[in-house]
Amino acid sequence: MNEGPVMILAGEPSGDILAAELVTALAQSSSPSGAPSFEHFFGAGGPSMRQSGVEILHELTGMSVIGPVDVARRYFQFRKIFFDLLSAAEARRPSLVILVDFSHFNHRFAAAIRQRAHRTQGAWNPKIVKYVSPQVWASRPGRARSMERDLDLLLCLFPFEPAWYAARTPQLRVRYVGHPVLDRYPRAATQPPPERIRNQVVLLPGSREGELRRHWPVMVEMTQRIPHTQFLAVLPTQSLLDRARLQLPRDTSIRLQVGGLADALRQSRIAVASTGSVTMECAYFGIPTVALYKTSFLTYIIGKQLVSVRHLAMPNILAEREVMPEFVQGEATADNLSAAAQALLSDTERWSAMHEALLKITASLGAPGASQRAATFIQELMDESPPTSLHSPPHPPVGAVAKEAS
Repeated sequence: MNEGPVMILAGEPSGDILAAELVTALAQSSSPSGAPSFEHFFGAGGPSMRQSGVEILHELTGMSVIGPVDVARRYFQFRKIFFDLLSAAEARRPSLVILVDFSHFNHRFAAAIRQRAHRTQGAWNPKIVKYVSPQVWASRPGRARSMERDLDLLLCLFPFEPAWYAARTPQLRVRYVGHPVLDRYPRAATQPPPERIRNQVVLLPGSREGELRRHWPVMVEMTQRIPHTQFLAVLPTQSLLDRARLQLPRDTSIRLQVGGLADALRQSRIAVASTGSVTMECAYFGIPTVALYKTSFLTYIIGKQLVSVRHLAMPNILAEREVMPEFVQGEATADNLSAAAQALLSDTERWSAMHEALLKITASLGAPGASQRAATFIQELMDESPPTSLHSPPHPPVGAVAKEAS
């Protein structure tokens, strides 16, 4: 059995689910002797991780932020959590630290862990794993160099990512595990196509408070431009649903629900969704989707200078073309969204073409088993000798690390 507990951090609802799936796979894995490899998990995350058996020291999933403005608003809150978790790591000395998505926080945490461990002169030398590659191939590719310095293993969801890292950071161990969406919603080979409600549109404004604040008003306005249509909004938490309800006009036809995303995607004719990870779930179910993204003016201006890809929705990035129509910032208007949605609702050929294209994109992701493959790669890492001197160079002072902790 691997000595020491496992520390695992996730900071967003999607990361919470991903981390919980990985914890379940790790808990079921065993060493060559047959003994359980990983028995105790602690860290920060949300309800899914707690349910999987993780001791949650800080609830982070309700604090998701986007861009420098949101980060600044919660700087001191994140700073306290950062140092609390760092102190917990020093006190408990986990043999393995797993950082799930939440890159702004987690990359700095990895550097801080390396610095603190280095001070022990070999008494504590944890392996550090990052689960889900940040989109360094889309913006700020220089971040990959600090990942090479601080990480022992990077686990990727998309097949093109290992080659990208191999060309730029050859000392960073990178493994492709596949996408967890293939495990969450298994398809039976004989399952008939779903019966879709021809005039139902599912609304997916996002899983963060900031996304809801910016996307929901324009979605509500859009619904008022599309007659004779049913609208179902799916929110990941009750708190977000309560916030969304406060902004509904009295005569609205929009229904709200928490969870039940899979059934909503199976039954609805089209989706209008934030460009986040939910677009991959839309693609998996083959539901034609109109994507949008709005953020603060400052974040948008900064992002325009840094982002090098043409699209934001991952299905479009994978296809290298705009399969899902995207409307970003000033283009994300009620008029544009309603026009694109009505075109898909009324044009059967357009609907079918996007449906087939989305299924083809998800077919390129490989086979199910992402969490199990991730657990296997982690087990292989833990069975090897301690980390080499690759991680011995000095790191930035921990105060500087924490200054950008979120």
